[in-house]
Amino acid sequence: MRGEHPTVMAAAALLALTAIVSMASSESGPAPAKTDQPAPSGVTVLPNHEVEGILGREVRSSADENMGRIVDVLVVRSGQVRAAIIDFGGFLGVGSRKIAVDWSALHFPAPAKPEAPIKLELNRDQVNAAPAYEEGKPVVVLSALGKLEPLPIE
Repeated sequence: MRGEHPTVMAAAALLALTAIVSMASSESGPAPAKTDQPAPSGVTVLPNHEVEGILGREVRSSADENMGRIVDVLVVRSGQVRAAIIDFGGFLGVGSRKIAVDWSALHFPAPAKPEAPIKLELNRDQVNAAPAYEEGKPVVVLSALGKLEPLPIE
């Protein structure tokens, strides 16, 4: 190793030390804390094998009308999910627009049926009358009752 630059040697030593510390911390890291407290009421904790993403999932009305697909989720600063953004209308992506729909207006299928569509309490006319969601502009959410509600700024 004679003649090698000291900076290269220091960088190699630092890299090796980082790898060792990383491996040691992953092997002996703290175990996840277990709590004997039940989940708060209204909250369902699902096992990992039952958890799925919702982006791209089909949304249908209670009359089984195709309402589009979920393309985004709005979360307020407190961490609460507030609305789903549904890509609504159009044909093959042409003429579609995004609508913010209140999270409580959505009904998710049972974990045993993950391929089933997500149901929306609103009908096609109600969603069609809602203003489009546009990034960078004030958000108006279509509530479960069909009313338009501006998303409060926190």
